[in-house]
Formats: sequence, C-alpha cells, structure tokens
Amino acid sequence: MSTINSLTDMDNALFEAGIKLGALYHQFTGSPVNLRTVDSLEKAIAESISVQPYVKSITVNIDREMIRSRLNSEFGYCELEGRMLDVALSMKYGNTMVKASLRFNRELDYPLMKIEEISNIR
Repeated sequence: MSTINSLTDMDNALFEAGIKLGALYHQFTGSPVNLRTVDSLEKAIAESISVQPYVKSITVNIDREMIRSRLNSEFGYCELEGRMLDVALSMKYGNTMVKASLRFNRELDYPLMKIEEISNIR
C-alpha cells in the first residue's frame, strides 16, 4: 500500500490529467451546439479547463460533420456528444509533464481518454 509520502509528481500529474478530462467530458456533453456556435463552444471549453491548476495547454476541436449530421431539422441544433470531441491536454505537476487526450475511437465506438506521453522535466 502506498503512503502519501511515496506518491510522485508523475502520480499526481496523471491524476490531475484524468480529473481535467473527466470534468470536461461530464461538464460539457449535452451542451446545445450548431455550426454557428461551435467555435465559441470550443473556446469556452478550452478556456474553462485552462484556468485549472497545472494545465499548461489545451486544444479542443469539435467534429463539424457530426454536428451537421445530427442537427434537429426543426430547431437547428444538436447536443454535444463525447464522440464529437478531440481534445489534447498538457499538464505539468512538479517535474512531470503529461500529455493526455480525449478522442473518439471508432474501433471501440467510444470517446477514449488516454495518456499520450509522460516526460520528466528538470
């Protein structure tokens, strides 16, 4: 069993990256979006996450083709789905940099969050 003293910067960086992506996913999925508002929603998501501790950078892209295919013909919008998101996140905790992502994995038919890279910074 690990004690608090044996936790590393990498442990904390990985935890923080997961928390950020999970919060992003659950906070913003279901948001109303259309082709006119997609740019501002991408920016709002990125800015919301970027102010949180340890975030160095974040890019958010929403798949416009998926939006187009899901638009409600009567009201002209759809809801943001996890499968529409393509997010790249860089976190720095102590001496550890973590790059993580949230992307739709077609093979799994699932919006997958994963660690892309871990590096030690001195």
